Amino acid sequence: MPHALEQDLDHILAHTAGVWDSLRGANLFITGGTGFVGAWLVESLVWANARLNLNVRAVLLTRNAKAFARKCPQAAADPSISFLAGEASSFAFPEGQFPFVIHAAANTGSFLSDIEATRRVLEFSGTHGAKRLLFTSSGAVYGKQPPGMTHIPEDYAGAPPTTDLQTGYGQAKRISEFLCASYGHESGFAVVLARLFAFTGPYLPLDINFAAGNFVRDALRGGPIRVAGDGSPFRSYLYAADLAIWLWRLLVEGQPARPYNVGSGEEVSIGRLAKIVANAATPPCEVDIARQPVPGAEPSRYVPSVERALRELGLRPLVPLEEGVRRMLAWHNASR
Repeated sequence: MPHALEQDLDHILAHTAGVWDSLRGANLFITGGTGFVGAWLVESLVWANARLNLNVRAVLLTRNAKAFARKCPQAAADPSISFLAGEASSFAFPEGQFPFVIHAAANTGSFLSDIEATRRVLEFSGTHGAKRLLFTSSGAVYGKQPPGMTHIPEDYAGAPPTTDLQTGYGQAKRISEFLCASYGHESGFAVVLARLFAFTGPYLPLDINFAAGNFVRDALRGGPIRVAGDGSPFRSYLYAADLAIWLWRLLVEGQPARPYNVGSGEEVSIGRLAKIVANAATPPCEVDIARQPVPGAEPSRYVPSVERALRELGLRPLVPLEEGVRRMLAWHNASR
């Protein structure tokens, strides 16, 4: 049976031609390999490995290899993939040299564990031959986007308030970025910082606080799509296959200790996103917006500037939002 993501995986392969020779024959170590970001990296790695005869091997750190096998059975069964059971903050180091490391694990519920995980991965990288490490950070490092700023650039010096206990995730990512830059400099390997924003696509969780996932969940149930607020906040969404392209390119080609926003610069209101999902559903469904916008109120924004990635690496969104939503819905329908 053809791979359910074949179109997307071919798309990734077509736009990462310069990446794979750098990885040929290498060992990779990946944390967070069983999450949304990690699943796309592993799926695309296995796809490229088989088609280009790369002889790449990857070790995935995971708390639950069986859960990953249920999610991505073909990738999990591939002989190029092996699993290391453990926590990112305390895992036992596997033997061997790993010139490429991707730290994509994130503990959104524990500030200290998230930082300790980064420290542990950096220690492993420094003692096991790392040449390049990609750290998936977050746009949360900027704190609240100021009114009047349409797109957040990487050199914006804002930050979440140090006394706001709801900002632990962003605070942990800021500290982890500093640890990465410092440790990479001292230990002699390149660390690239990818600040992730919002995404659509297969494997995106439907039952946590991701608007795109929640709206797709509602559409799969036949609607209505429920918007808890007034629909006015602005966000932007990069399709998951494009996300994988960006991350592979950043791992191999990104500048050391240099942050790159990873996302789309095309803003869309939450209300508009709900309507896009509703119209893509089969059959189309209704949208229920709980409140009316307050007249004259400035809508919140969480939208990156992605000019650095475009200027330095030629990276841009390739799959339009409407098409990405359609593919996400189709994948879920086919997986039922």
